[in-house]
Amino acid sequence: MQQTFQDDSRETETRTLFDLEAVPGRSETDAVLTLDSGQRINFELKSTSKESVTTVRDFGPDHVAKWEDKHWLISFYDKRAESPSYYLYGSPKMMDGWIQEKLEYINPDFNSANIAADRIQITDLDIILGNKEFYTYEDAKKLHKKQYTSAEYKAKMDLPNGYSKIRMLDIYKDRIRYLIKRGSTLNNPHIPRSYFDDWNTRIDSDYPNRLRQLVIESLT
Repeated sequence: MQQTFQDDSRETETRTLFDLEAVPGRSETDAVLTLDSGQRINFELKSTSKESVTTVRDFGPDHVAKWEDKHWLISFYDKRAESPSYYLYGSPKMMDGWIQEKLEYINPDFNSANIAADRIQITDLDIILGNKEFYTYEDAKKLHKKQYTSAEYKAKMDLPNGYSKIRMLDIYKDRIRYLIKRGSTLNNPHIPRSYFDDWNTRIDSDYPNRLRQLVIESLT
């Protein structure tokens, strides 16, 4: 709870300092910068007082898609300091090297999940749920639990109020993919400070104008 409060406080401080907009609700975007042209730039905000920058709890391909067009603003704190000593701006292109390195690391496992799921047979389903010609909503939810919403479970029904053996096999394959992929994510991969060594994007004054200048340069 303390760490979450601290992160929220630092994000609020950063948005205020750089004239960035908060996004209402549960958004995957930490802040938005609106340029004079009207173009809106989505930002990922991070902070650190250590030798690396933490990212996300379970890094997977969905984060690669999420970060594809994200710009980054990282605040660097000295230990026990209440305010950052400086910030670094990172364009999507500047962050791409680290992101792709992590994606290459997990890709074999995620591809293996699809291969394994595709090889599941009817006989495997019979072992798990029994040999039936008709499966109920309860059968499906017992198998895949909370990974579908109630609406998704109902949308997948191909028989009145239930599922055929072939449809339940598809749900079982989704379950296998989920289980393997869940174990294949990276737990909070860190970005080492050395990754930023050649970044000439330090911001320690004139914060809003310097950030806009760097963003515009990255877009040209």
